Amino acid sequence: MRRAAPGLLLAGMLLGAGCREEKPAEPLSSLAPPPLAPLTASPNDAGSEDDALFRVAHAEVFGEEVPKEALRLELAGESARLAAEDFTASKPEEAARLAERVKDKAVLVVPDADTFLAQTSELLQALRDSAGEVWLKHPDAPVAYRLVLRDEEGFREWLAEVAPGKLRIIQRADGFELSTSVGKLPGGDPNGPSVPVRGGKQDIATLRRGLERLKGRFKTAEDICLVPSFGTEVAQAARALSGVYTAPGEPLFETLCLVYPTPPHR
Repeated sequence: MRRAAPGLLLAGMLLGAGCREEKPAEPLSSLAPPPLAPLTASPNDAGSEDDALFRVAHAEVFGEEVPKEALRLELAGESARLAAEDFTASKPEEAARLAERVKDKAVLVVPDADTFLAQTSELLQALRDSAGEVWLKHPDAPVAYRLVLRDEEGFREWLAEVAPGKLRIIQRADGFELSTSVGKLPGGDPNGPSVPVRGGKQDIATLRRGLERLKGRFKTAEDICLVPSFGTEVAQAARALSGVYTAPGEPLFETLCLVYPTPPHR
């Protein structure tokens, strides 16, 4: 029996290889990470499953130590007191005077129970433009949060930056919505907030778990913005910031941003 010529064998191998079916490429959508599961309150935290709808699990208050050398700025509606001196920041001349007093200094903002974010726009603008550091004190515990202040335009510019995550906590009357550059973290009700109010109270424990989950997805995200509705009390915004911390002095994100309403005269 005669052997086939080497050239014929090579041609046959190439022909056979050409007859094999090639597998189609995986669609790009298959490379995306799976969506995050809806965030729900833990029945183990609040009691029974029904209790989880109405009762808020206990959450430790975490933050940073209150800066001892910071100037103490106490809020009272549209007015504020700094070192026994009163200011009405909605008046341009008093806003300028306040800006001069706090220039390049650390300032600790101490909220009362009834001051709303909409009443503080001129004051926060003065602090943003002049203060060296701005801290917000928690109303119920001896901790505080160092903030980057952004008005509405500054917030839009931040969102337009090319960076992973762009995480923000939208603080609404009915709860917290955790939003990212690729959508929001769903809650038990996909049409409602990620972390609904339970029994009329903020659910900081569930907020903290939701932020830990987002940090696990967006590992390189270094900042987060709290975006309260402008009818939110400043004290309630301070309480929400505790959810960014998992232990004293251990925030999930290095930079905390507070978005405030742009002053009308600007």
